[in-house]
Amino acid sequence: MTALEPGGVALEVERLRRSVDVGFATTRGDLALLLQRADQTDKTLGEHEERLDALERTRWPLPSLAALTSCAALAVALWQSAGR
Repeated sequence: MTALEPGGVALEVERLRRSVDVGFATTRGDLALLLQRADQTDKTLGEHEERLDALERTRWPLPSLAALTSCAALAVALWQSAGR
């Protein structure tokens, strides 16, 4: 192992500092990208929730329609049996 000259230690420390700064900058960029994607996902999810709410408000009340149909069928059956 060779001994570092006095200016060599400062140079190595500067290189380490630069590497750490580059790593932090990369990490900050990755985090910013993840936050942007999360915001887009939240926006898309909100739009889907609005569409689902609109569909739920405008759908046919199927159980009520089935009950009405069965009552109408019963009325027709009683009317036909009374006519005989």
